Amino acid sequence: MKNIAEIIIFITELIGTVAFSVSGSLAAIDRGLDFFGVVFIGVATAVGGGIIRDITLGEIPPTAFVNPRSMLIAAITSIIVFVIAYALRDTYMRLRGKIEVFNNVFDALGLASFAVIGTQSAISGGYGENALFCVSLGTVTCIGGGMLRDIMTNSTPYVLKKHIYALASIAGCVLYWLTARTSLHPIIPTLAAMTLVFTIRMLATVFRWSLPKIHKSGE
Repeated sequence: MKNIAEIIIFITELIGTVAFSVSGSLAAIDRGLDFFGVVFIGVATAVGGGIIRDITLGEIPPTAFVNPRSMLIAAITSIIVFVIAYALRDTYMRLRGKIEVFNNVFDALGLASFAVIGTQSAISGGYGENALFCVSLGTVTCIGGGMLRDIMTNSTPYVLKKHIYALASIAGCVLYWLTARTSLHPIIPTLAAMTLVFTIRMLATVFRWSLPKIHKSGE
């Protein structure tokens, strides 16, 4: 059972790393960054939340630097995205609107994956009885890389303004924490949490769900 759990976590982390690196790379390309900028933002988006998570857990240096597998995967993914966009740049510019939808799907997939990874890290670290810490760490793992991406591309962090981003993360982390404590098979909480986060994010995008905010006069 332990080997199965480790395989599931590995696959989940792989999905999240690729998804977030694609999301970061596309955001960097949209902002007109050069090759290095695209790869740097792609990698930062993919591993940023994990680095914050590891520092919070007291793992110094963070796993991304001890075992750079995630960094390497993110870098390769970002390079592939840049090469494709560069080779097909005329088509890319013409389809920017559709690519934004594509980017949103990858961002939601990364969010779903890292909700599981972050919460599981807290549980594995011996904090399984502390629901607040597990959910908080899972949420930080979800949104940390995306916030770095947005700040470095000179945008207001997505989590603070659109599509109930943080609430989707929190909901997934809570569901994972609850089901991981009672499930007989490790894949059940993983699939349940990922499905919930991804579904909320997609529904929020399609139906333009957002939390209330105060608009300036005339808006």
